[in-house]
Amino acid sequence: MKHTISKIFAGALLLGTVSCTANYLDINSNPYQPGDLTADDYALGSAMNSLASGVISSDVNTAQFTEALMGGPLAGYFAPANAGWENTISNYNPTDDWTNVLLKSEKVIPVIYTNLGIIETVSEQTGSPVPMAIANIIKVAAMHRITDTYGPIPYSKIGADGSINTPYDSVEEIYMAFFDELDASIATLNENSEYKLVATADYVYSGDIKKWIRYANSLKLRLAIRIANVKPDVAREKAEEAVNDPGGLITSNADNAAWHYFGSVQNPLYVAVNYNRVSTHDDGTACTSTGDTHAAADIICYMNGYDDPRREMYFTKSEWEGYDYVGLRHGIEIPEHGAIGHKFSGPNIKANDALQWMNAAEVAFLRAEGVAVYGFNMGGTAKDFYEQGVRLSFEQWGVTGADTYLAQETALPELYDDPSGSNDYNVQLSTLSVKWVDGSKDEMQERILIQKWIANYPLGNEAWADYRRTGYPHLIPATAAGNMSNGEVDSNRGARRMRYPHDEYVSNAQNVQNAVSTLLGGPDLMSTDLWWAKKN
Repeated sequence: MKHTISKIFAGALLLGTVSCTANYLDINSNPYQPGDLTADDYALGSAMNSLASGVISSDVNTAQFTEALMGGPLAGYFAPANAGWENTISNYNPTDDWTNVLLKSEKVIPVIYTNLGIIETVSEQTGSPVPMAIANIIKVAAMHRITDTYGPIPYSKIGADGSINTPYDSVEEIYMAFFDELDASIATLNENSEYKLVATADYVYSGDIKKWIRYANSLKLRLAIRIANVKPDVAREKAEEAVNDPGGLITSNADNAAWHYFGSVQNPLYVAVNYNRVSTHDDGTACTSTGDTHAAADIICYMNGYDDPRREMYFTKSEWEGYDYVGLRHGIEIPEHGAIGHKFSGPNIKANDALQWMNAAEVAFLRAEGVAVYGFNMGGTAKDFYEQGVRLSFEQWGVTGADTYLAQETALPELYDDPSGSNDYNVQLSTLSVKWVDGSKDEMQERILIQKWIANYPLGNEAWADYRRTGYPHLIPATAAGNMSNGEVDSNRGARRMRYPHDEYVSNAQNVQNAVSTLLGGPDLMSTDLWWAKKN
């Protein structure tokens, strides 16, 4: 036993060289709850924390590419603000090193699978299936972001070390595997719900198994709604199972899934959005906004139009005279930051903020859509879930006024007025206000998705998936000059996926070529829709 745990412990320390932070001691030494830990606890804590960093990476450069430069802009949350970038995802002309991160970085899939192996060994040695059940939930949380980015990927045959030089699985096959894995984990945790995981191994729920059950059911509901247009029978079955499971769903902000790891280590998005920040104006006064990433025009136009009190929690105020909150349009020729770009509102992310995985508001909106659009039995009415989602989001962000907000009947998103005078957008993004109306399915879906989108900020990859699946909310398209895809991407639809990394065509050529010809459903381009984004 001691020999086995020693080997596990050595493997955990070795992993530090490829862990999701530049300082492995910060992630591998349990800095916030030091104590008299056993070898089991230490090895498990090290592996579980490294595994959790595979969902949204604690490595700044990795998180910058996946969240600040891909998911955030494509969701209408963020806009890149570094005029020195000639190739960006927002301009639809990214280089391979911008788009290959989720699939090829050593800080994502290798970290996930190496730590899964360590946790499996600890579970076997300690005789407890609980750590492995939680680990598989985290794996699904991480891997669904990857398949949602590229489409078919290696999954069922990935090596224990995270090697992806293997055959690909279709998105449909991967989603069916996700459901199987979540079902097995939920069953295991329901049977062991009184078990308590060591707190230092769990910066999400501090070892509370019942909360992990609620998260797993909520994640299952998210994935079920994701496939409802293309596999409605399975979607109904899995969504209703999630709602009816005795372990429950996330219905309270106290159960929100977020990685509360950041103390001596700073939140990577906080660091990334503040890169190259302008510190002072020419007159010596301090600048108040961010650096390489600013708030997007899209979300601020909606929130300004609805007079949304969450703005002050989401964004910094702009430095343009006469504008409290104004976003930078993405998909444009990026203006010079020192003179123009720094004046736009920035993401109001704090150094010690947790990385959000899923919140109670999202779950309420999933249930609202399940009822209103797909006719699923979600245990209530669409109106009640919709209003509950708004109230939960207001509560999460510590603002008041939900009743007033929900009563709005005429407020609409504002037209985009660019203070720099270069990139106005004078098209009404939506004709819907906030108050619930039992209308057509399309109208109800748009209203739900607008409020879900606002509530899910800044979880850009999830919002981008919703946009591709439904077309909502309507976003501001790239300008003619800003769309640099040479016709590959339709500005009104945006990027639908990321291309496969160049290295796959070298190191895994036969398998990636087979995936493109038989599984992807189109060419390896950013304009090809994923399986779940195609409506029957």
